[in-house]
Amino acid sequence: MNLLKDYIKPYIGRISLGVSIKFFGSLMDLLLPWILAYIIDTVIPTKKVDQIFLWGGVMLLCSVVAVVTNIVANRMASSVARDTTGGVRHDLFAKVSYLSIPQIESIGVPSLVSRLTTDTYNIHQTIGMSQRLGIRAPILLLGGIMITATLDPVLTLVLVGILPFTLMAAVLISKRGIPLFAALQQQVDLLVRTVRENVTGARVIKALSKADVEKARFAQVNQDVVAAETHANRTMAATPPLMDLFLNIGLTLVIVVSAFRVNQGLTQSGVIIAFLTYFTIILNAMLSITRIFVIVSKGLASADRIQAVLRLPEHMKVIDGPIKEEAAHIVFDHVSFTYPNGNQVLKDIDFSLLPGETLGIIGATGSGKSTIVKLLLRLYDPSNGQIRISGRDIRTIPAETLHQLFGIVLQKDILFAESIAENIAFGRRFTKEELEEAAARAQAKEFIATLPERFAHQLHAKGSNLSGGQKQRVLLSRALAGDPEILVLDDSASALDYQTDARLRRVLKEAFQQTTTILIAQRISSIQHADKILVLEDGMMNGFGTHASLLATNQIYREIYQGQTGGVVNG
Repeated sequence: MNLLKDYIKPYIGRISLGVSIKFFGSLMDLLLPWILAYIIDTVIPTKKVDQIFLWGGVMLLCSVVAVVTNIVANRMASSVARDTTGGVRHDLFAKVSYLSIPQIESIGVPSLVSRLTTDTYNIHQTIGMSQRLGIRAPILLLGGIMITATLDPVLTLVLVGILPFTLMAAVLISKRGIPLFAALQQQVDLLVRTVRENVTGARVIKALSKADVEKARFAQVNQDVVAAETHANRTMAATPPLMDLFLNIGLTLVIVVSAFRVNQGLTQSGVIIAFLTYFTIILNAMLSITRIFVIVSKGLASADRIQAVLRLPEHMKVIDGPIKEEAAHIVFDHVSFTYPNGNQVLKDIDFSLLPGETLGIIGATGSGKSTIVKLLLRLYDPSNGQIRISGRDIRTIPAETLHQLFGIVLQKDILFAESIAENIAFGRRFTKEELEEAAARAQAKEFIATLPERFAHQLHAKGSNLSGGQKQRVLLSRALAGDPEILVLDDSASALDYQTDARLRRVLKEAFQQTTTILIAQRISSIQHADKILVLEDGMMNGFGTHASLLATNQIYREIYQGQTGGVVNG
């Protein structure tokens, strides 16, 4: 609820004006039955036709004013709901963008997608409907009771005696409904995750002919969503019938009592007609209130989910620390890392690189190669030890400043549905010549020249209209653009042929002599010319040195070399 208050506050003026217009329109609705009763009981007995037409015209005017004011007020309510939800969605997206990787993993990407879409839609509905029905319905309800009290207090007492039962039923049912809608949103998260996995892995599913298996899995998840929604809606669905029951009981009592009162001459027939009309208005107002309870229940559940993300504390805080005087550019000082789930990935990693040196990292799958890069980028903090760049603990460097030092191609990198030029620049400002130079260095210029629109060629999501090698070269162009201080290439040449890979390594050696480079590769040929090579095994340093020294002293490195080249190494 606090979330909605904070975001609605800037629009209080517009809401107040809309409420005032809605209030005036509701008064026009309430005047119609009263005027009708006056015409029947007072004007018609006089047999003055002009008076009948006069008051009929007043009823028509009130009807037109009621319609116009309700349309204007509803449009204003929709605009407030639109702007408020836009602010919520903007802030939520900004918060998600700055969440740490551990925080994103703890919530889950599907849940974040669901909160940005379904939950913000529920908030939009809550704000809009609360203004449209939440203002009009109570006015009609209270106004109807007040006017009926002036017409016939006895009949009004019958009506008022029923209302506490209807309100109690609505409150008790809504209290049960909010947790059920929260559980429903969790099931929606699972549905989003399933759809996302199927869309992302569509090629694998088709290649392995597992479409039927995935359809069955989706059907089960979908059925769980249906069951959760059915449970929630079935609980909330009890409200309208109960309202109808109580109000129809009240209507029956009113008719019975009014019959006796008309027979005894205590009230007039026009008053009874007006009273029954007001009773219908009150009935509809109560039904509208029950709809509001359902919508607000969804909105509050969604607001709690969004607020839980917005209130997440800053996880990767910048700390204060001294700057060490050391010649090394990058230092891993006895670094160990364990994921939040307790899985230890790295243990006592200790090495340093001088400015301009190249480090090659090799090891079996799951040995922790990519985790070293994640720690260097401070996507995670080490469990033990310290990582320094130019003598500074990376935890003392603001994230924006730290990441500007890097040009990087991650193992699972991504291209966006933008032009090739926009994917290379990635929000940075480069001239056409600088973009072409980066593409030439990444061995991408040749294939880009064959495209109809060259650098303006539009890519599909994830670069799906490029081959694997072409995608890697565009990603390499992005990393090399801007002459980064530190270059990290995580298995970035796996889709390149040996000749292209060799030309790329030659460019790195000649054009990036002052750049400290970290190469992660599966092929020894991609890293054997590096100044230093780190061999990882089960998250620990198994070897560290040059290609020649590791061939002579490291059994694992020698076996990898022999397996890839078929050569025999003399001891």
